[in-house]
Amino acid sequence: MSLNNPLPPLLARQPFVLLDGAMATELEARGCNLADSLWSARVLLEDPQLVYQVHLDYFRAGARCAITASYQATPAGFAARGLDEAQSRALIARSVELARQARETYQQENPDAGALLVAGSVGPYGAFLADGSEYRGDYQRSREEFQAFHRPRIEALTGAGVDLLACETLPSFSEITALAELLESCPQTAAWFSVTLRDSQHLSDGTPLADVAREIARHPQIVALGINCIALEKTTAALEYLHGLTTLPLVVYPNSGEHYDAQSKTWHHHGERCATLESYLPAWLNAGARLIGGCCRTTPGDIIALARHLDPA
Repeated sequence: MSLNNPLPPLLARQPFVLLDGAMATELEARGCNLADSLWSARVLLEDPQLVYQVHLDYFRAGARCAITASYQATPAGFAARGLDEAQSRALIARSVELARQARETYQQENPDAGALLVAGSVGPYGAFLADGSEYRGDYQRSREEFQAFHRPRIEALTGAGVDLLACETLPSFSEITALAELLESCPQTAAWFSVTLRDSQHLSDGTPLADVAREIARHPQIVALGINCIALEKTTAALEYLHGLTTLPLVVYPNSGEHYDAQSKTWHHHGERCATLESYLPAWLNAGARLIGGCCRTTPGDIIALARHLDPA
């Protein structure tokens, strides 16, 4: 079976693939209370139509790729709400269906829209812990434990028809290696891996990014590598460093630069207003970024601004 990599046709036509922005920020703007261990996955249970609407708003803003609301959707997390594994898998699949439905609606509105992707979000084990450890990577599990945790979600996402996987906000080298190996169980599926950082040359758990790049190179299903949910001002140096370590297209979708409080599960801004995603775009492109969007606290307005730099599809 050959690998299905949907990125090259898009990148042949555009300088970068425009990803969406924050799901949770937009859900909160619509009245959802996400101070919860399930975060945006809670809305899959309580009001899935809102998830569909956010996806549609991002497509209308110019995004070419929707990332599903499955970042924190796992059987382990849903078990605390009394759901069994079959019910959990169905909810994870529902996250894909909602994104696909939004894509279909947008394509009906814009018949010449061209190819649009749905990427299945695979958040780290640290997101399940709901204590901010996806920004530290200070948790230890065996390869088998990591794979047992991630396998049901990956199977549900691929079974529901995602175009590729977004293995994102990864802070732990041992988790990255376990996930990369697990991908081999679905050999037709491509994925991007994006990580969080301690500094521009080290993963959050302290692993040199050179080691991460070498590991990623061993796995042809990983078709892009990059960073997400780090502050804007930390992105360019990290991308420039990664660009010297890999020939893969680079991924960048930072947060707004605000600080996350894991106890209250809220974001707080310090100091002057941060720069915009758009203002960083030239530096990102020069550093090899080809999948570009926003993470926490970014909005459709940020995506509209980035879309101005793309030719009509």
